[in-house]
Amino acid sequence: MSTTVKLIADIMSSTILFAVPLLLVALGGMFSERSGVINIALDGIMIIGALVSCLMLRAFDMSGFGAAHPQLAMAIAILIAAGAGCIFSLLLAFASINLKADQTIGGTALNMLAPALAIVVTWAVQGQGQTTILIPTWTRITQETLGIAVNSDSFLQYFLFKSLYLTTPIAIILLIVACIVLYKTKLGLRLRACGEHPQAADSVGINVYKMRYIGVAISGVLGGIGGVAYTLGAGSGFQSTVMGYGFLALSVMIFGNWKPLNILGAAFFFALFKVISSMSGSIPFLPSLENIKSSEYIYLMLPYIITMLILILTSKKSRAPKAEGIPYDKGSR
Repeated sequence: MSTTVKLIADIMSSTILFAVPLLLVALGGMFSERSGVINIALDGIMIIGALVSCLMLRAFDMSGFGAAHPQLAMAIAILIAAGAGCIFSLLLAFASINLKADQTIGGTALNMLAPALAIVVTWAVQGQGQTTILIPTWTRITQETLGIAVNSDSFLQYFLFKSLYLTTPIAIILLIVACIVLYKTKLGLRLRACGEHPQAADSVGINVYKMRYIGVAISGVLGGIGGVAYTLGAGSGFQSTVMGYGFLALSVMIFGNWKPLNILGAAFFFALFKVISSMSGSIPFLPSLENIKSSEYIYLMLPYIITMLILILTSKKSRAPKAEGIPYDKGSR
């Protein structure tokens, strides 16, 4: 392969890698807000999901189970991340639904709790000062894993297997499931009703509290898996942070107008700029900016600048669920 073709494959592969966590977490936020609960805690949910799954992967690696059954070990770790994210999100659900606390403040509190808890647990497991949980190399799906002969000149093989993890096909499946659940099932209809007009939903026998718990729990499941996907994509191991990716996913959700397919497009759009910023030094047609002081930070700011500009330009057209952020009171009509 030529250098240009290889660079294109690198950009495409990396864009998918970084779009997957954005897609998963934004879908999670969508389910929560469609039910009427603003989930600002997505960043914290990602951290908890990544923490628990990385500790499990570490245990599998030390026991030898991971090397013997790599993708089975990954599947178990992903399930555990989903469970941990779900449990952590229920703290927000309880505060927002039962206690009728301010949802933004509750989510912010959980975002502050998660990294502190992650550092304490990591130090307890690995020793004080050992803040990074390394990701085993066997987590990546390779040609050898699938029994495919390696062809170094194949663009398709290089593109598919350069950064392929189990989270990618799982994200595709979950996107399809999200579309079906939201638009083709009674559950989806009831969730949307609770986010638009909970009093009307309650009047026809829908349990608004239950639906909102389900919406927040689904967001926790998807956010936990998204935390694993982000950590695998970052490549440096888990360091008790997801670098604000949960907030970026909220921007993707808003830009996608709370619709699954729109969120998919928005996730790829934002991921592309994330990749361009991280690979700016190897992309020949980008200006080098060598004469500007601290120029290396300019491209790193690009995804966040684009996020703000897009939200400014599209905020008037965005239509959030009418009842999101408003605690439901059965006595009000």
